[in-house]
Amino acid sequence: KEGADELIFMDLVASLYNRNNLHDIIKKVSEKVFIPITVGGGIRSIDDALKIFDSGADKIAINTAAIKNPNLIKYLAQRFGSQAIVVSIEAKRKREKGWEVYIESGREQTGVDVEDWVKKISSLGCGEILVTSIDQEGTGKGFDHELLNAVTKNTSVPIIASGGFGKLKDVDLGFIESKVDAIAIADAIHFNKITLRQIRDQALKLKLDVREYNQ
Repeated sequence: KEGADELIFMDLVASLYNRNNLHDIIKKVSEKVFIPITVGGGIRSIDDALKIFDSGADKIAINTAAIKNPNLIKYLAQRFGSQAIVVSIEAKRKREKGWEVYIESGREQTGVDVEDWVKKISSLGCGEILVTSIDQEGTGKGFDHELLNAVTKNTSVPIIASGGFGKLKDVDLGFIESKVDAIAIADAIHFNKITLRQIRDQALKLKLDVREYNQ
């Protein structure tokens, strides 16, 4: 009702426990909510994806399975269309230069460089990339703009920024400084630190291409 453009559901420990059990929740939500829904967590195959789509989701997000089998991105894109396939990247800053991709909800290192991975998944046909900064996640201190700039310069695929949103200024910096296509917000909304209407109004002030608020 406050005007979110999309909803993202992530089962953060799905891969760890080898499960995929959001179906009932998604079915109930999709009966009453008519904006796009993205679902991630534990999707390892086309069959897993089919179950999620049949539950009412519009997009799926994959991370761990994509790292373990990059061609899964291509197979999913061919079957369901690139517009329905989001690759989620959990990125952690290296001690030296750059960022490393993590899986299993940020618990396991992969040794894969984020910029290299962005180039690869873009070539395999993903439709969007959700980039979460592990370092900034939950801090409310703003996005990792160096990370986002590194990602956007390596792909033309739409980028969703995640991890660190805490104040309205982050709307300006996310879209203007980092040139991302969307921002994903959790804590700031869940704990009533800010409203979606405030965020949308700020985006409109910046003359971003977003819908006006309709009550």
